Amino acid sequence: MVRSAENQRTVFACRDCGNETAKWSGFCPSPACGSALPLVEVKPALKAPSAASWNSTGRQPLEELSQLDPEDRPLISLPGQEINRVLGGGIVAGSVVLLTGEPGVGKSTLLLQIAGYLACQGKHVLYVTGEESPHQIKIRSQRLGITGEGIFILPESDVDTILEKLDECRPALVIVDSIQTLYCREVASGPGSVAQVRESGLRLMRWAKSSHTPVFLAGHVTKDGGVAGPRVLEHMVDVVTYLEAQDAGAYRILRNTKNRFGSTSEVGVFEMTGLGLTEVTDPSKAMLAQRYHEAVGAAVVPVLEGNRPLMLEVQALTSPSHGPTPRRVGNGVDYNRLLMLSAVASRRGGLDLAGQDIIVNVAGGFRISEPAADLPVVLAMASSLLNRALKNDLTVFGEVGLSGEVRPAPQAQRRVQEAARLGFSHCILPAANREQADPPPGMQLIYVGSVREAVQKALGDGISQVPPEIPPALRQETALAGV
Repeated sequence: MVRSAENQRTVFACRDCGNETAKWSGFCPSPACGSALPLVEVKPALKAPSAASWNSTGRQPLEELSQLDPEDRPLISLPGQEINRVLGGGIVAGSVVLLTGEPGVGKSTLLLQIAGYLACQGKHVLYVTGEESPHQIKIRSQRLGITGEGIFILPESDVDTILEKLDECRPALVIVDSIQTLYCREVASGPGSVAQVRESGLRLMRWAKSSHTPVFLAGHVTKDGGVAGPRVLEHMVDVVTYLEAQDAGAYRILRNTKNRFGSTSEVGVFEMTGLGLTEVTDPSKAMLAQRYHEAVGAAVVPVLEGNRPLMLEVQALTSPSHGPTPRRVGNGVDYNRLLMLSAVASRRGGLDLAGQDIIVNVAGGFRISEPAADLPVVLAMASSLLNRALKNDLTVFGEVGLSGEVRPAPQAQRRVQEAARLGFSHCILPAANREQADPPPGMQLIYVGSVREAVQKALGDGISQVPPEIPPALRQETALAGV
């Protein structure tokens, strides 16, 4: 049978943004994309899918905005504060939430726990699985202590069949694990392709809006941490959340990059246990619970995860190097940042680190990416080098520049208040934050302008072991004399 020209026509699509072109041009021509992935040949997007395939209610009537009552469809509150904080207070009716994360991070566990809680409230949940068998999900539910009553499993990947089942049972919540396994019959490419992910997400989104039923989609991530599939999927959904695992730790951070119903600066902290993901209501206190009193080479820093301050301990160990090149090892900190800080501490801070192996670690397996942790890393290295512990009630934050200056950190007041809440009575912070931070009751703020000044005020008498910096004029004279 001869295929029509329409069925034979193909286009070339970008794997990141979903932009389509009639001819292959190498990479995405859109200036707003800038993807480094080459275009792939796909079938064009469906121009007019049948309404019955995604919307059984037909045409929707016009509604005046002033006549709509938000109380008609209240938020579905979930147990605990952490996930409700990230979602903006609860699950909104008709919303589509995309939950992404690396393999094994706990996406399916979290989704099954959400389904189990709603089922205990007398609601029906439809769990669409395209990767696992129903028996595998049953084994996980037994481990989590979920009976499974009210949770219906549908092992299916055909979107049209899934939508037919959704119209039949009308559940209170739909979970799809995962969006990359679904396919539409009208699209010629295989599951997980640009066209399939886009079309499957579009049909589920339209069904969720027409039926006012929330839908949770589990999604995979690429090697660089982005959502696998076209960026258009992120544009269609209402909430995009990432479940991140800390390095070699049991803690998980749930953060969102898009939320139409709340702030994108909120994060939730969980701990992976034998009974699933349990929320950590006071992560700062949990991080410092195992802290050693008066430990040498340790500094406490208040970092920001979104708008939430967390108190973390930065540890450093210096040891004379026995090799031709001193080693630099960083766990939880950026390696290039560690190289810069060790050079600045040696050149501007007066610390003799040139012949020292330096190992820096963030306790608890967390990863720190913000520059406010620069000064704690330097002070931890100085503490280890001088074998003198920082005060147990001292916390530090501040960005370090190449000239040895200490630059201001954002939201200094939030950091100071979190430190005071946990009993810290001294805080070393940039002098440029003097106008933004008011000392809480019982807290003494110590302002510094340079790395050398911070080392002197933090280590006190131990600074006598640090050689003074050569004045510029004397440095120039010694250079001319050939010394």
